[in-house]
Amino acid sequence: MLQVLYIFIPMLAAILVPFLYKSIKNIHTGWFVLAVPATLAIIYASYIAKVAKGEVFLAALPWIPSLDISVISYLDGLSLLFSLLITGIGSLVVLYSIFYLDKHKEKLHNFYVYLLLFMSAMLGVVQSDHLITLYFFWELTSISSFLLIGYWYTRDASRFGALKSMLITVGGGLMMLGGFILLYLMGGTYSIRELIVIVPDLVDHPLFTWSLVLLLFGAFTKSAQFPFYIWLPDAMEAPTPVSAYLHSATMVKAGIYLVARFTPIFAVSELWVWLVTGVGLVTLFWGSFFAVKQTDLKGILAFSTVSQLGLIMSLLGGAAVAFHVNGAADLVFKFAAFAAIFHLINHATFKGSLFMIAGIIDHETGTRDIRKLGGLMSIMPLSFTVAAIGSFSMAGLPPFNGFLSKEMFLSAMLALNEFELFGFDTWGALFPIIAWIASIFTFIYSFYFVFRTFTGQYKPEQYARKPHEAPIGMLISPMILAAFVVIIFFIPNLIGDTFVKPAVQAIQPFLYDSPSAIDIHVSAWHGLKPELFMTIGIVIIGVLLFVALPKWQGLYNLFPRSLTFNNAYDKIMHGLDVGLNRFSRLYMTGSMRHYLLYMFSGIVAIVIGTLFVKDAFSISFEGAAPVHSYEIILIIVLVIGTATTILAKSRLTAIIGLGSVGYTVALFFVIFNAPDLALTQLVIETISVALFLLAFYHLPKLGKREERMRFQLNRAIISIAVGAMVTLIALSAHSQKLIPSISKYYEETVYSLAGGGNIVNVILVDYRGFDTLFEITVLSIAGMAILAMIKLRMNRKEKAHENK
Repeated sequence: MLQVLYIFIPMLAAILVPFLYKSIKNIHTGWFVLAVPATLAIIYASYIAKVAKGEVFLAALPWIPSLDISVISYLDGLSLLFSLLITGIGSLVVLYSIFYLDKHKEKLHNFYVYLLLFMSAMLGVVQSDHLITLYFFWELTSISSFLLIGYWYTRDASRFGALKSMLITVGGGLMMLGGFILLYLMGGTYSIRELIVIVPDLVDHPLFTWSLVLLLFGAFTKSAQFPFYIWLPDAMEAPTPVSAYLHSATMVKAGIYLVARFTPIFAVSELWVWLVTGVGLVTLFWGSFFAVKQTDLKGILAFSTVSQLGLIMSLLGGAAVAFHVNGAADLVFKFAAFAAIFHLINHATFKGSLFMIAGIIDHETGTRDIRKLGGLMSIMPLSFTVAAIGSFSMAGLPPFNGFLSKEMFLSAMLALNEFELFGFDTWGALFPIIAWIASIFTFIYSFYFVFRTFTGQYKPEQYARKPHEAPIGMLISPMILAAFVVIIFFIPNLIGDTFVKPAVQAIQPFLYDSPSAIDIHVSAWHGLKPELFMTIGIVIIGVLLFVALPKWQGLYNLFPRSLTFNNAYDKIMHGLDVGLNRFSRLYMTGSMRHYLLYMFSGIVAIVIGTLFVKDAFSISFEGAAPVHSYEIILIIVLVIGTATTILAKSRLTAIIGLGSVGYTVALFFVIFNAPDLALTQLVIETISVALFLLAFYHLPKLGKREERMRFQLNRAIISIAVGAMVTLIALSAHSQKLIPSISKYYEETVYSLAGGGNIVNVILVDYRGFDTLFEITVLSIAGMAILAMIKLRMNRKEKAHENK
């Protein structure tokens, strides 16, 4: 149970943040928040030794037992690694934000609430063993990241980027949910562990391929794979701490995690191997190629993140190949999963440090435009050192950790060229070529980032403020990450044995019984092999192209914006906006009569159409109760009261007529032995009449001007149709039953299952509890919208007053 509660600690801590922010103004709120991820990192670190030996930890918290939904925390090598990244990098990001965000200028309570909410969501994603709770946390990451990206909501670009990221990732998440539901229909369980066990029974199911494709949509959109990557560059409008956290170690890695977690289920499919490997390589090339075009430091890092995520994704595709090769433990395919996880760790270290350095440069110079930067090496030597370490690691140079995982990546791509199944010996020959070309551009954009920023001509006139080295507090986090970049290079096998191998065993459980069975040894020197010569070629050609960059960078101008995916997205959104506005203006006339006309027409068409399709017209008075004289009198009173309310020329007469209708209906409930409904109707009617009388003075006056209503045939037809519909439903419902009545079920279970004696109350509160919940949700959303509009109006009045 306690293991599950760890997931919710950041969410619970978020409740306290606004109070701390308002009550303790002299201390930066981040210092209080820092304790949350730091404590969790220590807690999760206590699991390392046991998980490294192959142990797993499982804990469950019932959520909706009747639907078999629980929050299940499953800590194995893969989920523990991600949990440590989420809390460890999260601690460094919070520390960095303390010095990056001004406590006097920024709304820190909003920032840290969103950040902690996102942290809980990510922990839930990587630890959930239940498909439905995984989806819940998955979409919670989209919502919280939307709030983080749009933190500076007064900026148009921030709002646009936040909306773009949410639309794409939430859309992919909905398709992923469809895949989850199909998995449940195939396997009869929501547990990922149980689904892995019964994989042989799932493979031949007709829904298997559909589930695979839908799940990959969710993974590809979240991890910014081609062509869904377009949201990531626009998300760079977020504060740099957000970019360093979401886009280097957490949110964009969620899709990577999803593919890794479901590899044991779907790797048996040829389609999975082709899609994961192919889309990953295309994304790697596309991101690396267009990263060189960018002029914004965070834009370069955004496209570099896209390319690096593609690299990891392609390696996971290569890892799936191991499920199709006999004796895979003796083949180079075993390196693919290891390299994927190893590079995932390496990427978190060097990319996190580079994002923070980009933020430091922006913070200290007032610009991120690389065309205005240059000559900062002597002014910001510590920042330059960290940037150089991170960039060289990203380029795949020794002695930095990126070199080791990049070599393993090249080895895996060369091995795919020799794979004879699924046609890899034909189109698969392109894989190492694409990987090599993409690695050249990776080398170029890595050098482009560091040398164009810190070397060359110093341009003080281009800066909004005088450049100087960042305060040490802001440098601590990127320096720690840069130190890991170097340290991992010298102790790769310690990292591999402790973190990578347990995660690999979780990805390939059918190949390895325990982490110790994975006999992979990482070394900087692995002989004169093809991948070494490929690396030498990458360095030589990369240096030449970087030196000649001014001569060929203009080639990017040949790619018209009208043919980009971003432009396609903009056109679609603009078309939807214009088209739906035009459509809404057709029916949003402001006339209540028109709205009622539309609604009644739709109801009549649907209901009467359904009666025809189901052949449900049936009129029988068998078993009907006799109609008494007093019931006829009540019906006459009801009709007269209704007509009086509609035709009254006096407000008081209309109120009395309306009250008579309500009280008459209450009498019918009494006659039909429904005292609960009668009492409810009487209370509501009495309150309604009292409220009308209290507001009598403010009600519109009737009869002051006559309005001649011309006869309109369409309205007459709709009125008659509605009356006929209600009559037909009543007669048909009495005469026959298409399906058995549920009333018997309520009678039998109202006490035993719901623990109540009043069947009406139990139906409303328990059996239809979700209706009540959604009604409350709708009212809450409406209330928040009203409050926002009131505040907006008050702010406008205050600004207008200040301008005067």
